[in-house]
Amino acid sequence: MEQIIVEATPRDTRGKNAARRMRCAGQIPAVLYGGSGEPQAVAVNTKQVAGILRSESGHNTIFTVKLNGSEHKAILKDWQVDPAKGSLLHVDMLRIAMDVRMRVKVPVHTFGEPQGVKMQGGIFEMVTREVEIECLPSEIPDEFKVDVSGLMIGKQLRAADLPLDPQKIKLLTDPQRVIAHVVALRAEEEKPVEAAAPTEAAPAEPEVIKKGKKEAEEGEEVAAEAEAKGKGKEKEKEK
Repeated sequence: MEQIIVEATPRDTRGKNAARRMRCAGQIPAVLYGGSGEPQAVAVNTKQVAGILRSESGHNTIFTVKLNGSEHKAILKDWQVDPAKGSLLHVDMLRIAMDVRMRVKVPVHTFGEPQGVKMQGGIFEMVTREVEIECLPSEIPDEFKVDVSGLMIGKQLRAADLPLDPQKIKLLTDPQRVIAHVVALRAEEEKPVEAAAPTEAAPAEPEVIKKGKKEAEEGEEVAAEAEAKGKGKEKEKEK
């Protein structure tokens, strides 16, 4: 296996300004800790660490830290990334011993089209994307790759189903933890029939009708006046 080297130098200065100058020079602040040694604040090459994270084994990659003429086997334990730029800001490197078992998290990847999706119209869902194991550093797998083409609706892939050698690797994640499953497509609930729109207010009477009513009413008034005048004239004649 190709040996990966990360060059590190002691870091005495602290603070945001010092870290900013360090990043401009192609380095990032880091801490090397664990094992029998004391924690050490160091500066490491940004490109070297970024290359490790982009590799197939990712953060589980074992590399060698060269510091003050000495070499330390290490693994990336934690790192910070600028949320806007995506650039590395800080890393934590854990010293390891090649003959001591350690705990790591390994990603789970699936392949194949589940029969429950292809034949039954179900939906494939990934529930857990990594599991925790314990093993020697040299036996850390890059990933667990599982064929899910046989999954039907209602069936699950569990942590216990992962292809691992129990003599070399101890599964720390609950064996019954669901990794992936196929579920039935939920039928869309029928929407309730929309209530009938409220009856619209009765339309106003047409202008023609209103006008006819008004003319009729005016005619009745005129007739009444004429009748009253006629009666008045008859009374005068009687006098």
